[in-house]
Amino acid sequence: MLHHRLTLMTLCLALLLVTTTSRAADSAREVDEELRALLLEAANDADSFVDQFDAQVWLLDMSTRLEKKVPDPKTRIDLLKQIHYEATRVNVKPEIILAIIEVESNFNPYAISRAGAHGLMQIMPFWLKEIGRPGDSLFDVKTNLRFGCTILKFYLDKEKGNLFRALGRYNGSLGKWKYPGRVYNAFNTRWQPQ
Repeated sequence: MLHHRLTLMTLCLALLLVTTTSRAADSAREVDEELRALLLEAANDADSFVDQFDAQVWLLDMSTRLEKKVPDPKTRIDLLKQIHYEATRVNVKPEIILAIIEVESNFNPYAISRAGAHGLMQIMPFWLKEIGRPGDSLFDVKTNLRFGCTILKFYLDKEKGNLFRALGRYNGSLGKWKYPGRVYNAFNTRWQPQ
C-alpha cells in the first residue's frame, strides 16, 4: 500500500513538473530536477501538511506561481514551507498570506514602507518593543511571518472571521476597500488553490 502511494506521488509530481514548465527542454530538465529534489526534501520535512503528498502538490503548485518573484528554488521552497507553517499554526489559509505578502512587499524580505513597516508582511517595529524583544529582526523571514500571521489572526478573530474587515485592520484602513481589494485581487488571480 505504501509502495503504491509513493509511486503515485512520484508519478503525480513528475506529471506536474512536465506540464508546468515553459523553458527549453534541456534547461527545464536541469531546473526541474533541482526543484524536484528540493520539493521532495521539503515535503519530507514539512510538518504543517497532512501528508507528504499534500506537501508535494502544494509546494510544486505555489513554487511554480512564485518562481518569477523568487527565482532561487531553495529560497522559494524554504519561504513557502515557512508561510504554510505559520499560516497553518494560526488557522489561516496560506494562500491568503501569499496574497498579503505580494501586496505588502512583493516578496522582498528587506522592504521598508514609507510608514516604517518592515519585511515581507510589513510589520511595524514598535511591536518588538511592545513584547519585550527589541533585539529581534523583522527582516528575519520566520520572525516576520510569525508576527504577520499572528496579527492577521487576531484581527480575523476580532472581526468574527470577516476577512475584508480584518485586512482593513491589518493595513490600518478599516472600512476602506482599496487595500482589501488589492489582497482579494492577488488571491483570486494568482494564489487561489485550483
